[in-house]
Amino acid sequence: MGVMIIREMVGTSSDSWSDAARTAVERASRTVRNIREVEVVKSTAKVADGRIVEYQVQLKIHFEYEA
Repeated sequence: MGVMIIREMVGTSSDSWSDAARTAVERASRTVRNIREVEVVKSTAKVADGRIVEYQVQLKIHFEYEA
């Protein structure tokens, strides 16, 4: 493995934290190649009327640098 680049992003979902993470990775992979792993930094949620209405996951996306 060569040089790794790490970028942070936030994924959201109305279903779950895992779906929020999956959505973020799928979106990032549209423009970023060689994603090798993700690190969940923080999980939060928005609440309205006593119910979770949006799950949020802050991720670090690790991808390999191409020269």
